[in-house]
Amino acid sequence: MTDRVVEQDSPQVVVPGRVAPPRGRRVWVARLRDFSLIPVIGLLLLVGFIVSPNFLTAGNLTDVLQQCTELSLLVLGEAMILIAGRMDLSLESTVGVAPVLAAWLVIPAHGGRFAGLGVLPTWSTVPLCLLIGALIGLINGLVATKIRINAFIWTLGMLIALRGLQLGISGGASIFEVPASLRYLGHTAWFGQPASLWVCGLIFLVGIVTLGWFRHGRSLYAIGGNAEAARTAGIRTDRVLLIVFMLASTLAALGGILYVGHYGSISATQGQGWIFQVFAAAVIGGVSLNGGRGSLFGALTGVVALQLIINVLTFAHVPPAWDQMVDGVIILMALVVSRFTSGEAQD
Repeated sequence: MTDRVVEQDSPQVVVPGRVAPPRGRRVWVARLRDFSLIPVIGLLLLVGFIVSPNFLTAGNLTDVLQQCTELSLLVLGEAMILIAGRMDLSLESTVGVAPVLAAWLVIPAHGGRFAGLGVLPTWSTVPLCLLIGALIGLINGLVATKIRINAFIWTLGMLIALRGLQLGISGGASIFEVPASLRYLGHTAWFGQPASLWVCGLIFLVGIVTLGWFRHGRSLYAIGGNAEAARTAGIRTDRVLLIVFMLASTLAALGGILYVGHYGSISATQGQGWIFQVFAAAVIGGVSLNGGRGSLFGALTGVVALQLIINVLTFAHVPPAWDQMVDGVIILMALVVSRFTSGEAQD
């Protein structure tokens, strides 16, 4: 079997049976891969303008970017988990169940169509939503690191259970009696631009810097490349994975908050089917499903490219029913391209 190459983005952990190429070439290849979708985004902008002159208007591009914010937080969380060699399918359910649970605890039982408990003050809605997300991530992380149940199977079950919890509490109906604090970030503008753009931009900046220049962030690559070698090198793999699962679910809950603020209500199907887009964006952004490879900047460009494709299809009057097929085709094409560019096709 041909030796596999240790990814550049991981710390210098010696992995038996693997040969690392010269560091300079690995840096160049990794950085080139991070920017590989920039020409694609430029081409999509050109195609969109050809399809409709209204595509390149400031209003439409702002709408596209704001739609990216909600999905991008899930992609950021999933990208970190994938880089660490795990998966979390329950993020799409966390987007919906965290706001529903928070609203249920703060909205009173009378005065509206949605009957809540009303046991907590309305100002606590946002912190409570984020806390619920972190708790879901804590459960997933403990199961993955302590009980050692396969994360894919466990989070698939969590996806179904959390979706059922959301439908049970909401009664299968959208919630319109949303506290003002839950609507703020997705509805407010800062310096002439949606607040959600500033929030997501800051979070991605912190994530990119952390994974690129800080030891704890870069340890994700070592864990995803070879967890046993990372543990031997002194990395506390279980603790790192637990933190990553909690961060990812908290980001998913924040994505749910932005979605609620953007549309002014908690949809009964909020987050449903998002996981397909999350994986599509992550994969085309260069994040490996095998772990140890990828970047948050690449994942971000994957989100933008995916939303631009959907927007172009909308202007071209393609029915939305085809969107899921497009996501699937994009994932398949990205996997094939990744297989050859990584050199794994020769194994």
